[in-house]
Amino acid sequence: MNRLDVTEKIISTKVAQGIQWADVARKVGQSKEWTTALCLGQMTATAEQAGTVGEIFGLSAEERKWLQVVPFKGSLAAPVPTDPLIYRWYEIVSVYGTTIKELIHEEFGDGIMSAIDLSMDIQRQPDPKGDRVNVLLSGKFLPYKTY
Repeated sequence: MNRLDVTEKIISTKVAQGIQWADVARKVGQSKEWTTALCLGQMTATAEQAGTVGEIFGLSAEERKWLQVVPFKGSLAAPVPTDPLIYRWYEIVSVYGTTIKELIHEEFGDGIMSAIDLSMDIQRQPDPKGDRVNVLLSGKFLPYKTY
């Protein structure tokens, strides 16, 4: 057994029981974005969070322990993603990445936007021309230091 086995069990149970990520997040006490990442194998749970997720998805004691192991981060199997939705994120970074970099550096200086100290909020934005996906990413700015 490994973390991927636990992730696959969680996804199978979610589909079979019609579970919604927002409902899991409420029970875990974290955002739906973080909780989904946890359940998909990208975050590390506390013992309490693993217990809650375990109850929801019927995980054994061993499977719950896997949720507490620091995962290998990065879930894409190929350098260029083939899933259309994920590919569009790749496309956004390919097209607008240099613009985002330039504007962050102009505003903050030489540094990076943290993906470790990051929050995310995904919401549906109603629009008469077709609903829009509103994604807010908020990452801590980390300046490069001199030494």
